[in-house]
Amino acid sequence: MLEKFTHQLADALPLSDEQIRQAVEQLADEKVATVAKADFLAALAQKGETPGEIAAFAHALRDRSIPPPLDPAWRDACEILDVVGTGGDRLGTFNISTAAALICAAAGVIVAKHGNRAVTSQAGSADVLEALGVRIDLPPPDAARSLRERRFAFFFAPAWHPAFKHIMPARKLCAERGQRTIFNYLGPLLNPVRPSAMLVGVPRPELCEPLAHVLQSLGVRRAMVVCGKVQDPKSKAQSAIDELSTLGESTITEFYQERGFAASTLSPEQFPLQPATLADLIGGDRHANAEIIRRIFRGGERGPKLDAVLLNAAAALFVAGKTRSLAEGWDLAARTIDSWRVSSWG
Repeated sequence: MLEKFTHQLADALPLSDEQIRQAVEQLADEKVATVAKADFLAALAQKGETPGEIAAFAHALRDRSIPPPLDPAWRDACEILDVVGTGGDRLGTFNISTAAALICAAAGVIVAKHGNRAVTSQAGSADVLEALGVRIDLPPPDAARSLRERRFAFFFAPAWHPAFKHIMPARKLCAERGQRTIFNYLGPLLNPVRPSAMLVGVPRPELCEPLAHVLQSLGVRRAMVVCGKVQDPKSKAQSAIDELSTLGESTITEFYQERGFAASTLSPEQFPLQPATLADLIGGDRHANAEIIRRIFRGGERGPKLDAVLLNAAAALFVAGKTRSLAEGWDLAARTIDSWRVSSWG
């Protein structure tokens, strides 16, 4: 069946919701060959995933996830935030979204961080949090308690999505081939907590609007989907980063339950940024990135890396409803670092 769908995609024909449900069953089946799964995922990426296909995959996979034991009245009474990049920009920056998420938790926002180990980068959110000493393998009751009591819990994707066990080899094969997959988009959409507020970074600006519509269809109340430009001051070459950029304009699509959709661009000139290049934001393996984040949290990093984290934390705090503007969010994020409240995570 998966081979049939692969041929259909090769003819540039979209998949129906029912076909996607069947495809997810095949992807989660250990008896289906890894190569067949990888070929299917590659064909889907080469055709180009439609917002409808992405949403249907998200619904099918979320239905297979393990729900955390959260009190419905508690979760409905508060905003629960996730800050996440889809990956796929291949720029090698340090874990900006993860650092921003921890700042938000220290500032009083409830943060359910969903993520995985690295697939297309040196260090995923799970890798760097583990290096920081944060538990990534909490059992469901403990994860729910941490979310309530510490305002932060990490939800390690393979532990909450049993189907991933039989999908991951195909993702790794695609990565070895240099081929992205729909899972670059799906990761932020599959948080088992089902957060009400999300800051999502994507690697191409044209993805901002469709991903925002997908998030709304999944029940997110407040969201900002962003893609930043990276301008090389010497060569003038441009690339894109799945974060708000301190090195060029950022494309934004946002929506709020009370206000609807809006599209805009954000200029780094609106913030007190220091001169920087992409080289200033490059990270390394999990230990190198954890050390960068420790320096930021403990006041030892006052350069461009701090600026990148402050900008993205500012947006996350605004999306969560903690501040009334990005400027207020920037100030709150800076005060949170200066107060050492976030240093306990490093």
